[in-house]
Amino acid sequence: MAPGKPGKSTGASEDPSVTLFREYLRIDTVHPKPDYDAAVRFLERVGTDLGLACQKVEVCQGCVVLILTWQGTNPRLRSVLLNSHTDVVPVFEEHWTYPPFEAVKDSQGNIYARGAQDMKCVSIQYLEAIRRLKAEGKCFARTIHLTFVPDEEMGGHKGMEMFVQRPEFRALNVGFALDEGLASPSDTFSVFYGEKSPWWIKVKCVGSPGHGSRFISNTAAEKLHKVIDSFLAFRESEKQRLKSDSSLTLGDVTSLNLTMLEGGVSFNVVPSEMAAGFDVRIPPTVDLKAFEEQVAAWCRGAGDGVTYEFQQKYMDQHVTSTEESDPWWKAFSGVCRDMVFLVRKLQLKLEIFPAATDSRYIRAAGHPAIGFSPMNRTPVLLHDHNEFLNEQVFLQGIDIYSRLLPALASVPPLPAEG
Repeated sequence: MAPGKPGKSTGASEDPSVTLFREYLRIDTVHPKPDYDAAVRFLERVGTDLGLACQKVEVCQGCVVLILTWQGTNPRLRSVLLNSHTDVVPVFEEHWTYPPFEAVKDSQGNIYARGAQDMKCVSIQYLEAIRRLKAEGKCFARTIHLTFVPDEEMGGHKGMEMFVQRPEFRALNVGFALDEGLASPSDTFSVFYGEKSPWWIKVKCVGSPGHGSRFISNTAAEKLHKVIDSFLAFRESEKQRLKSDSSLTLGDVTSLNLTMLEGGVSFNVVPSEMAAGFDVRIPPTVDLKAFEEQVAAWCRGAGDGVTYEFQQKYMDQHVTSTEESDPWWKAFSGVCRDMVFLVRKLQLKLEIFPAATDSRYIRAAGHPAIGFSPMNRTPVLLHDHNEFLNEQVFLQGIDIYSRLLPALASVPPLPAEG
């Protein structure tokens, strides 16, 4: 979609929710130096304006989780958690049509900014849905907590991964969580009930060194060549499996990419050691033990002196139930089935998330979580140049959450809740 001409920064005709969204987008929370303090102040201000209780938890130095709470009428029931992250990934400004932190809205209503899709839109949609429901005088049995967490784009190790281990998280008494999903270019809305396990593997090859003018045997480079061939042959097989089966999505196959190469000290010296780094994302249907055995076999096949180590090895494979017998899924999917937008029923597409989000930590802590960002008819532009979201799609998302939240917060008491 070609950008339109820049529109006015604000105006009497702009929906206040859109204005608030654009204000949030202008807060620079890009790595490596995200302004978390400014984001927390902004969100705390909005939460206070909505009459929500505020709590701040510093999980490590400079990394604060903000919790906003809408108390339910029966606090003994498990709560609904609405999670979003405050950080965004770096930008290459020379490739952007508009400055990435000015939230320019063009004549077509497209709002350009880093975080427009990933995922500041969802943060504001949560808040604006609650604003609407409170204005209508609604209240629900279950408490609704909103968490705004740092560090997701860096793996969540200084954010949700630490937060779920703290007593403040346990005190939230979470029953069900919503977190980020992805945009969908079609009419359907993607819903993610599980995630791939990210493995970052570094393979080191040790061999005979020598002068660059000789044919030296048993070199590190020859061994690394064999390793790379094995890894990339598997990559090609998974790529073809995805291509040949239209029922599969990227979340159903193992993705693998060679992302780093190390070695060498001079053009005329055969190095004694070389290394390669691989980013592997494994769906929950794959036996992780068997896959590691395959990695070990590839390394053994390359010769002696070949070892591997993990820079990241995520082993939890929890998925969230999407059976109609599950009360949380029944509430979520039931509302979606009943919604109609633009004379079309809201259609869901169930998928495994192809990358990794903070949902994995929530699921690993024993809580069902769904990844859902209500953005259909929208190109997937997270982490890309010219990331944008159309204001009408953004506002439609508020409508969707305004119907989802009452259903989830009104799930009848479950057997474990007495």
